[in-house]
Amino acid sequence: MAIVQAGGRRVPCQAILFDKDGTLLDFMALWGEWAMTLLDLLDSHLELLGARRIDSRAALLGLKLDERQQIEDYDKTGPLAMGSEEEVTALLAWQLYAAGVPWNEALIQVRQFSSSAMIELRKRRNARPMPGLAALLEACQSQGIRLAVVTSDTTEAASEHLSWMGIERYFDVIVGRDRVSLGKPFPEMAVLACRELGVSPEHAVVVGDSNGDMQMGKQAGVRMTVGLAPDGGGESYLLDADAVIRSFMEMKVLEEA
Repeated sequence: MAIVQAGGRRVPCQAILFDKDGTLLDFMALWGEWAMTLLDLLDSHLELLGARRIDSRAALLGLKLDERQQIEDYDKTGPLAMGSEEEVTALLAWQLYAAGVPWNEALIQVRQFSSSAMIELRKRRNARPMPGLAALLEACQSQGIRLAVVTSDTTEAASEHLSWMGIERYFDVIVGRDRVSLGKPFPEMAVLACRELGVSPEHAVVVGDSNGDMQMGKQAGVRMTVGLAPDGGGESYLLDADAVIRSFMEMKVLEEA
């Protein structure tokens, strides 16, 4: 059995379960513009209704904006980073409901805005793999470690994003939120991924950029949870991580001793 090393820890490993957004790919490159497009559409609609524009875009989705109101970062514990599409839709629909739009109509309108923003996202295909990922995936493949994606995105979208980055061939299993009853931080995604990989959770490692990923892994009984914090400071929010790294260059796959 191969050995995975991260943050000074070494464990035997047969499979690695990766989160997608913020872990396999650069979160802001893909979702930052999507979020801003969606907020622009919502603000324009509120103006048409004669209602106030969104009071604080940054607070609403957990974005960090510069003085020109352009995205410069995001809250790793916020709704855009950790929430599902349905949860983000509900947050935005509430803005319309507060302006007098019936709840069902508010949900339909926000879903239409989301679809429009998604069309722009697909045109740009701004899915960039995180630094050091390609070398790690190659090392896993060479050592026979099986790989899966466990994501709060849909399975179809996750497959599409992996294809944009040219890395879909490395992954045997993709588990999106549409394949389980309870998403992160519940263990169902990790348990299902391990079952489909034919690997016991105790021989698997979970890698993600949120504590929801870490909690999922812990509850599923995986051997190690690894938190990815490219900007540092991961210990403050990746509370259930066994190891915290700043890049995949700090994660190694070794031959069995």
